[in-house]
Amino acid sequence: MYSDLQNRSTAAARPERDLEVVVADRQVVADGVVLLDLQDPDGEVLPAWEAGAHIDLVLPNGLVRQYSLCGEPQDRQSWRVAVLRESDGRGGSKFIHDELRVGGTVRVRGPRNHFPLVPAQRYVFIAGGIGITPLIPMMTAASSGGADWQLIYGGRSLTSMAFVEQLVAEHADSVAVRPQDTFGLLNLDALLGGPGGLSDGTLVYCCGPGPLIDAVEQRCTGLPTGLLRVERFAPADASEPVLHGSFEVQIASTGEALTVSPEESVLEVLRCNGIDIDASCEEGTCGTCETRVLDGQIDHRDFVLTAAEREQNALMMVCVSRAACPRVVLDL
Repeated sequence: MYSDLQNRSTAAARPERDLEVVVADRQVVADGVVLLDLQDPDGEVLPAWEAGAHIDLVLPNGLVRQYSLCGEPQDRQSWRVAVLRESDGRGGSKFIHDELRVGGTVRVRGPRNHFPLVPAQRYVFIAGGIGITPLIPMMTAASSGGADWQLIYGGRSLTSMAFVEQLVAEHADSVAVRPQDTFGLLNLDALLGGPGGLSDGTLVYCCGPGPLIDAVEQRCTGLPTGLLRVERFAPADASEPVLHGSFEVQIASTGEALTVSPEESVLEVLRCNGIDIDASCEEGTCGTCETRVLDGQIDHRDFVLTAAEREQNALMMVCVSRAACPRVVLDL
């Protein structure tokens, strides 16, 4: 996932103010996908956002889920999110599909952007299923900026793929719709590999299921650092990490030093000591718990920061990352 360090909050993990929004419109836009338009109940403007941003829905059943904003950033009256019903999920999408209706209210946090569109002359956008959502405003922004771009969009079947008609109507010459039941798996070798596959400076943005992102990353291993940017909805498969023993976390505002054992996460220790930290996925994918590091080396285990950001050691996701030194100092 790409992110611009200079544009981040200096205290991203500190609790944010929840907003209450009302469901102004609700549409079924594909098999198992519902599109929600969210507005301020009093008609006030909503916080600004840019392509790639997401918001947290804080559901009445206690779950917090992230959804990419897929409307128009210039529309400050409405936020638009598309939610795929996940039958094997933990209940967030089921609640939204079954319980959240027009006129209903829900709390939100954000927006945050760990997947911004970086200026370039040419882009390749690769979407799988509901992964199309953060790419929609990116394509609009790329067109407005005069950039050349193409989208390859895959899914199980045409009926399961949201926004196809909109994309074809608005960007017909730049969009390739490739449902798997008709075309098979996306031909990434033709798109990304071989002579002339990508011109110098082309940025590749990919969002979708883990296997798709893994395949794209494999084919982009030869690209210069920073040309591929991905957003995951779930952590990549990995072996159980080695925990490397205990370390200390020092709180900059108080000087208090807390010990983190091999069996605990930094997030757990902070919360146990009365330090309230916003967190959601607790898997290192959403970026909600991002915290600024003032001193120390970090063993980064998230899927949010770029390689360059990891080298800077200025940020950590306290839900999964650990210290690579005896003590780290956090801006808390």
